[in-house]
Amino acid sequence: MIFLAFFKKVLHNKSKFSKKEGARMTLAKQKKLHSMKEACMQTGLPYETLKYYCNIGLVPNVKRSSNNRRVFDDHDIAWIKSLTCLKKCGMTIEEMKQYLAYCLQGPSSIPVRKIMLEKKLAILQEKKKEIQESIDYIGWKQHFYDDVLTGKCPYISDLLPNYNDDDTDNNI
Repeated sequence: MIFLAFFKKVLHNKSKFSKKEGARMTLAKQKKLHSMKEACMQTGLPYETLKYYCNIGLVPNVKRSSNNRRVFDDHDIAWIKSLTCLKKCGMTIEEMKQYLAYCLQGPSSIPVRKIMLEKKLAILQEKKKEIQESIDYIGWKQHFYDDVLTGKCPYISDLLPNYNDDDTDNNI
């Protein structure tokens, strides 16, 4: 009889413990939701841009708080960061919409997404080459100016006849 009472007490306490554990697990499974302001801070997007992206459907399945304000979970934040990167890569809004449509199709659309990204990568690599050429030119010019200022070489200019290195006998 005492054993039975003890066993019932253990079962009763265990069920309470399980309910507490269950509550903790439920809270842990709930995702942290971020306000528009927090999402903007985390993604670097201006408020109006994020609002626009939501309005045109670039952020699918936007959730709303009890106050009917947009809220974003961590997956939404990651996707918004992806959108930011795609925009920086030169994708237009229409291209981003198409990319999103492919993403929503799942793994079957990976080949076509890869093609889209390969095209953008080629353009970015060409821009990178152009930027590197500009950086190299500025570096060369700065080095030239340093040499002129320290007297290591004379000043030469293609714009000022008195300072170009053409032979004066060859001038017409």
